[in-house]
Amino acid sequence: MAVVTMTEYGALPAVQLTAADGAQATVSLFGAHLLSWKTADGKERLFVSTQTPLDGSKAIRGGVPVIFPQFNVRGPGLRHGFARVSTWRLTGNGGDGGSSFIEFGLNQDDLSAEHAQAWPHAFELTLRFTLHGDALDFAYTVHNSGAQEFPFGVALHTYYDVGHLDATSISGLQHQQYTDHHLNTRTQEYPALHFTEKHDRLYQSTPALTLNTANATLRLEQQGFSEWVVWNPGQDDAKALVDLADDEYQRFVCIEPARIDQQPLAAGTTWAGKHTISV
Repeated sequence: MAVVTMTEYGALPAVQLTAADGAQATVSLFGAHLLSWKTADGKERLFVSTQTPLDGSKAIRGGVPVIFPQFNVRGPGLRHGFARVSTWRLTGNGGDGGSSFIEFGLNQDDLSAEHAQAWPHAFELTLRFTLHGDALDFAYTVHNSGAQEFPFGVALHTYYDVGHLDATSISGLQHQQYTDHHLNTRTQEYPALHFTEKHDRLYQSTPALTLNTANATLRLEQQGFSEWVVWNPGQDDAKALVDLADDEYQRFVCIEPARIDQQPLAAGTTWAGKHTISV
């Protein structure tokens, strides 16, 4: 039987879901931010920086930051949006013999005055995390509960603990077109992406990728999103990040399902995205 407990992660109030097989997910109310996912064997699958504040003073470096209503600076508002720095509500939990879930919600009434003024729309976000065996499902919905359409972008900015970057590769992107951080558009001809330098690439969505690390092989699947973002800051950019230790770039890769360009959501309608990570 699954167990849901209130806990703390750093100084952040958090919710911990423990499945019947021992798998665990820990999510802070700040940002509905998944901070830890351990499979039943006790292995941590996500990376969180040792240097990131865990007190709600700024966005968390690591885990799975929730991006809404804009990706990075692709919109007029706060970089990567306000969802990752707002306090969400625990709205549900449950499960059956094979799976267990916790669900979080955020709407306009939950926002700070500053964010509500900057984003004057009625909306409802839901994010459900489901554990089943050696897999984790994310179900992410955006509902427009107002009378006017609004533009939005979304992403689940997942930091994977890869053990060591040198032993890490991503397959499933051969022949896929991507845009790099110099805004060059290219096609990846080689079978697997290896990490020898900074990577900040935007690939058109494929149904699934495989992340090969020193620790495990993970299958990543998505529905409803339109891109994969692959990011590692590399040595030089890592030194410029105050919330990341200089050598920590060697321990993670970010692979995120995303809809990076803001697209309109009509009044009364709902967008849904799904992301599954399987070991």
